[in-house]
Amino acid sequence: MSRVQLAINVEELDAAIEFYAKLFATPPAKVRPGYANFAIAEPPLKLVLIETPGHGGTLNHLGVEVASTDEVAAAQARLGREGLTTATEEGVACCYARQDKVWVDGPSGEPWEIYTVLEHVEMPAGQLRTVDPETGATCCTTLDDNGALVPDTTARCS
Repeated sequence: MSRVQLAINVEELDAAIEFYAKLFATPPAKVRPGYANFAIAEPPLKLVLIETPGHGGTLNHLGVEVASTDEVAAAQARLGREGLTTATEEGVACCYARQDKVWVDGPSGEPWEIYTVLEHVEMPAGQLRTVDPETGATCCTTLDDNGALVPDTTARCS
């Protein structure tokens, strides 16, 4: 299974959930404070809503969800062969899940991730990974050996 992911910033999460549930005739798969996602079967889409007052209606990031870490690694290798610069993250906690992923930026700087969900996790308030729509800066965490969230110091995170 793979599907395109669209993560958008919304002004008011409850209103956005209501709208997108009606638009795609699908209830959200996960709702947390300031965050919701939908696993839409038709068209195959992972829709992520991130409550970002003052930046509603803007792109947060794009992605492709794949079924395994092997598929993430294959995408990274393919993108590298194509001459694109990539950044990988392993075991990163973001969007209420522990994930392996590879990032690549589009020609206008739009961030794309190819990722797989390893397990679902809870995120402390303020620790949700986001891409700042003005600066492109990101913030993310990883899980240490005890399962605690710690800041990720990879190049994609700042």
